[in-house]
Amino acid sequence: MRIFLVGITGAMGSTVLSLTNEVVAGYASESKYINGIKVYDKFEDVAEEFDVILDFSNRNITNDVLCFAKRVKKPLVIATTGLDSEIEGKILELSKEISIVYSKNFSMGMNVMSEVVKVLTKALKEFDIEIIEKHHNQKVDAPSGTAKMLFDSVKEERENAEAVYDRTQMSEKRKAEEVGISVVRAGSIVGEHSVIFAGLDEVLEIKHQAGSKKIFASGALKACEFIVERSNGIYDMKDVMRG
Repeated sequence: MRIFLVGITGAMGSTVLSLTNEVVAGYASESKYINGIKVYDKFEDVAEEFDVILDFSNRNITNDVLCFAKRVKKPLVIATTGLDSEIEGKILELSKEISIVYSKNFSMGMNVMSEVVKVLTKALKEFDIEIIEKHHNQKVDAPSGTAKMLFDSVKEERENAEAVYDRTQMSEKRKAEEVGISVVRAGSIVGEHSVIFAGLDEVLEIKHQAGSKKIFASGALKACEFIVERSNGIYDMKDVMRG
């Protein structure tokens, strides 16, 4: 498998390079070489042959990545977070022409957790739900895509669930349909997500903690292996885990 890595000079790009020797070229804001690998600053200049595009960049260039994938007709794994609904619509539209894996989190454990959250939401109908996410002080988007993914899991079982990000302007008691989403940005926290289910006289909390960025890079590489064998369409990490 030959990978074209978008965001090759970033923290996640460096992590991917530490785990595989299958990256044949990449894209970044500056043209250069990294360990003998050609890095382009213009998609139209790319000359290498490759099998799949892995995007670990930032949301400001996602549209360019989609145009590149459409032009070269190669499978695409999108691991960039913080994408808005407009870009997600473009991803869905492009999936009619190429195969795409798009997930808000590529950790195996986190994707299992999102499924567990659905089960707990269905079972604990009278419980209040709160989501807390923590990341390092360099992360620019908030809340995290993973927190949104966990809320989506809640929403699948509670259609009237309403995300609340700020209660400072409120002067009223909590409504049953509210799901509070709290954000922490501090130090070098790789990623920590908790979902609290609070009922009368009892609390159940489920938590995932990332020890390093390797868990996301490893999952994304599994997604690359998965998508090169698939027909056009949109897939997520749960599809990858099912094989």
